[in-house]
Amino acid sequence: MKPPHSSLEVSPLLPNIAGTPRSHCTSVPMSSASPVSCNAHKFTLPEEVREKMERALREGNWPQVFSIVREAMKTMSTSPVSIAVSGDSGNGVSSFINALREIGHDEEDSAPTGVVRTTQTQAGYSSSRFPNVVLWDLPGLGITAQSMESYVKEMQFSQYDLFIIIASEQLSTNHRKLAQTLQDMGKKFYVVWTKLDRDLSTSVLSDAWLLQTIRENIQENLQKKGVHVPPIFLVSNFDPLLYDFPKLRDTLKTDLSNIRYDGPLEVCSQFCDKIISNKATILKERIIQKHPQDGADLKVLEDTQLSFGIDKQSLYRVAQDLKKPLIDYQSIMKYPDFESARRRDWKLRWLSCFYLRAFLSIVWYVPCFGVPIVNFFRHQKYKHIVELVARDNKIILRKMLRDAIFLLEELA
Repeated sequence: MKPPHSSLEVSPLLPNIAGTPRSHCTSVPMSSASPVSCNAHKFTLPEEVREKMERALREGNWPQVFSIVREAMKTMSTSPVSIAVSGDSGNGVSSFINALREIGHDEEDSAPTGVVRTTQTQAGYSSSRFPNVVLWDLPGLGITAQSMESYVKEMQFSQYDLFIIIASEQLSTNHRKLAQTLQDMGKKFYVVWTKLDRDLSTSVLSDAWLLQTIRENIQENLQKKGVHVPPIFLVSNFDPLLYDFPKLRDTLKTDLSNIRYDGPLEVCSQFCDKIISNKATILKERIIQKHPQDGADLKVLEDTQLSFGIDKQSLYRVAQDLKKPLIDYQSIMKYPDFESARRRDWKLRWLSCFYLRAFLSIVWYVPCFGVPIVNFFRHQKYKHIVELVARDNKIILRKMLRDAIFLLEELA
């Protein structure tokens, strides 16, 4: 069936415009299978891991915490990542998949290519270049008259972790609708402009001017639809080592690591948040017993930071272990000292303001009720200081866990 005219409406990008190295790759056709998002898996921490992590957190033993999380991540982050590749007929979607895998079109496990759109159903391909990743070749929206809503449902968009939109010659209505839909779904996506070799050989513009024109026009067409500009790559399917292909691979490698670890890291972080909250509850009572008198605001803050392991010396040791500058962790602390905490938190500012202190100094001499009232406000202030330090601890720990995991990736 011929698609309606609106689906073929295009925005011309090249008004002045009149076809590798191979490596061993394995391909696993999966046209009958269904994609499974890496983030769709329910990650759980084994009870033994939870107990070890809780013990290490309570002791403030950061190296032990990182070691436990790293071991847990090895088993929790093994889910395959699904990448959907889609574009209009003739954009070179299948050719791009082969080029990304650095495999020739004539090899047995290559994605079928042709002048006419050859992919009629979803087909998945794997490659040793990207372990535990499935590249899904999707039928273009332009080959049917179905709406974007039905296309999204049929192609199971929710099951993909990353999308690559393939375009050449022009950015069609289909491309713009697809980009807008992905943004609305909160999905990460790239725009890849293929057949750059043909554009360069036929354009009257200089190479640098042509590349800039293509990139700017893609950005302009997307922005007209309210789409935030995604990563844009200009490539040639016949030269997988030239133009933006190396940059595309580097970006993809980084994003794959983020996708693969986001789910497990969130599970670990949420569990750590609970332990920190429980520890804060215990510290509130101990702080009151340790500092029964007024005027210990700064000491309470410092003692709590030391107990949580986010005092300056402890952070310095952790930063060294993770090969990060100390400022990386100090800069994300909202309450590094009492004056900063007082300035940024309205409740602490109120509990330590001059007028309340003056009022309590008078109330202190009221028989029977004076001392309990003063102690109540003092205890509320000390407890709130512990809560503020606990918040900082949660933020810092999340960054530490991520840094620890990606340090392991770099050293692997």
